[in-house]
Amino acid sequence: MAKKAEVKDLLEAGVHFGHLTRKWNPNMAPYIYMERNGIHVINLYKTVAKLDEANEALKKIAASGRKILFVATKKQAKDIVAEKVANVNMPYITERWPGGMLTNFVTIRKAVKKMASIDRMKKDGTFNTLSKKERLQVDRLRAKLEKNLGSISEMTRLPGALFIVDTMREHIAVKEAQKLNIPIFAMVDTNSDPRPIDYIIPSNDDAGKSIEVIMASVTSAVAEGLAERKADKQSNGDEDAKPAKTKAKKAVEDAAPAVKEEKKVEQKAEKKEKKVEKKAEPKPEKKKTKAKADDLTKIEGVGPKAAEALVNAGLDTYASLASSDADKIKTILTEASPRLAHLDPTSWPKQSKMAADGNWDELKEWQDNAKGGVEASEEE
Repeated sequence: MAKKAEVKDLLEAGVHFGHLTRKWNPNMAPYIYMERNGIHVINLYKTVAKLDEANEALKKIAASGRKILFVATKKQAKDIVAEKVANVNMPYITERWPGGMLTNFVTIRKAVKKMASIDRMKKDGTFNTLSKKERLQVDRLRAKLEKNLGSISEMTRLPGALFIVDTMREHIAVKEAQKLNIPIFAMVDTNSDPRPIDYIIPSNDDAGKSIEVIMASVTSAVAEGLAERKADKQSNGDEDAKPAKTKAKKAVEDAAPAVKEEKKVEQKAEKKEKKVEKKAEPKPEKKKTKAKADDLTKIEGVGPKAAEALVNAGLDTYASLASSDADKIKTILTEASPRLAHLDPTSWPKQSKMAADGNWDELKEWQDNAKGGVEASEEE
């Protein structure tokens, strides 16, 4: 189990230091403990509670198989984030945020494919047929693409969530994630607006030690979710595979002597007589077992909070969501929370139908060619 963050550790790392009081954002007032020497002090008890809540949500997203994109372009955070996130094999952006990274994901994927085509040119010898000037230009292009997009080369679809260090610096990433209904996790300092963020971690986003202790806790939760996913896959594989000993035992039973068969016939006759006697007795009503709820976050555009609202309203399976209509879903989301009123559930029944029918490859292909639940006009 991931190590739970403690107030003492956060205090030693300086997570409680906020910005100057004159630079504060009034919306951060619930997370501020006091003011000391013109600087706001963050309430670390609330930080621990919010961090635990964020870790639990990130763990579920990682266990579902979705990617979590980490964004940190400020100097003191980029090396820490790159190191921690690389250990859990998640994509990250530590250089300039490419405009349209999420809202124009199809074009970004084309740039990544361009990088792969240059690598193929070098392998098959085509690169050597170019002139010296052309080779230099291609090398420069490859280096530029690697610097800006190298860490997301394996990300073939929109991420399941965004984790941001310093929301004021990464405001474009926040806007794009909001537009596509992607859950946002973020370290939020006293000078930032927490309202657009789904999972707030009130903390000092300027000090290297503070960023490191938060990132260590977050990546630990992600690693735990990945481990659970791996364990589930192995357990499912073990259930499907029948051991050789079981097959041999079955063969021995099939070859049992005739005496054993006669005993079985007698036992069956006795059971039939008992059943005839019991038919006259009133049968107790069987309790209906509730079907296990499906993981609705696999539907593009459905975050953890939206999924919780749908489950509470009785739409807890792909089949029930597929049979519903967009207007009904919109009403459920709006009544559950004003924060969910902006979501567009138009494509959710269609995606749920594919999931309920078990057409996961078709669903993945649809999601890869869609932007926030709207099918792309061009194929990749």
